[in-house]
Amino acid sequence: MARKFIQWQKPAIVISLVFLVFTQTVKAQSSNCSIRVSLLTCSPGDELYSTFGHSALRIIDSSRNLDVVYNYGTFNFDEENFYMKFTRGKLQYFVSADYFNSFVYSYQLENRSITEQLLNLDCEEKQRLVAYLDWNMLPANRYYKYDFTFDNCTTRLRDLIDTVTKEQVVYQAVMSKPITFRNAIHDYLNRNNKSWSKLGIDILLGSRLDRTMTNKEAGFLPDNLMLAFDSATINGAPLVADKEIILKNKYVPVVSDNVSNPLFIFSCLFVLIAFLSFSHRPGIEKVLKSLDGMFFFINGLLGIILIFMWVGTDHFMTKANYNLLWAWPTNIVAAFYVHSRNSKARIYFLVFALAQLLLLGLWFFLPQELNMALIPVNGILIFRSLLTYIAKKRLHGGIKIQK
Repeated sequence: MARKFIQWQKPAIVISLVFLVFTQTVKAQSSNCSIRVSLLTCSPGDELYSTFGHSALRIIDSSRNLDVVYNYGTFNFDEENFYMKFTRGKLQYFVSADYFNSFVYSYQLENRSITEQLLNLDCEEKQRLVAYLDWNMLPANRYYKYDFTFDNCTTRLRDLIDTVTKEQVVYQAVMSKPITFRNAIHDYLNRNNKSWSKLGIDILLGSRLDRTMTNKEAGFLPDNLMLAFDSATINGAPLVADKEIILKNKYVPVVSDNVSNPLFIFSCLFVLIAFLSFSHRPGIEKVLKSLDGMFFFINGLLGIILIFMWVGTDHFMTKANYNLLWAWPTNIVAAFYVHSRNSKARIYFLVFALAQLLLLGLWFFLPQELNMALIPVNGILIFRSLLTYIAKKRLHGGIKIQK
């Protein structure tokens, strides 16, 4: 839910200095409650990083003519070893700030709406909030380890409000029925026709994503936090004093494209390979022979990546991944023996094929929801594995059983 993958630049440092002066002035004006605090909820965008929307906190001090927005979804793209840190879940996110007009303008360019909820906090709570933001903007306190589901730009704001309020904020249920983290994410991906992103997420994120969310955990999504604030109360009074759409996007419906859907493409590929497997033309046999090695090598490489994401990273949701039932790391070696005369290699592919047939039977009963587009992929691996086993001599793409 990052607003954008942006770089911390010199102008932002100037803004930070302004905020320091601002917050010190606020502390000196304890009797003058000229501060307004509101939650900004931004609608999803077209890019994957913006698919789930964004949340930010707006602070206004009318006595000082200041209007700023705090954002916990930023990081430095130019950080050393950026991609490795991002992959291993060790990339540090940080709180940044921007002038409100600049914030709105950036979303206007992206044709995204912004909804504002004015929070019903007393003067002391507002000052406590601003003092915390002042402390949090210091270089030593700005950074934190981002987690998509449990510690992100949205959950940080919810926890901040819970911390500064004197009375406990009481939240009502925002889910009409139990829903898992995965299904909540799927809802956004389906609405934006991101079937390939959905496939990638379903492969990389393990069974922990299939746990039903609690009411509080559902607030990791900006829209859910906005709904939670709408019905929340503090000391018997509504948490939200006023609500307004300050920027309305021009809605453009996303047209579903079934032709480019991975399920359709992989199904067509399965039918094509199954049909060509019975051909005896040398050219086709040569192509299929190359494809066999490539399929099993990619399958094994993917299995190694999944193990790395499980044991070699700090990502919580990449653990306990049942996709390893079809992506065997050993296939990265077996790929070089896919047409071998070696009897042990033939037995290996028989075991793999039988295991995948069993997996298909259990597909909808596993603790983890596997993507439907992987079924035809699994079908290709099963089909070619069985052909490898039944052949008495090296297969050259098509079925040739020597007597």
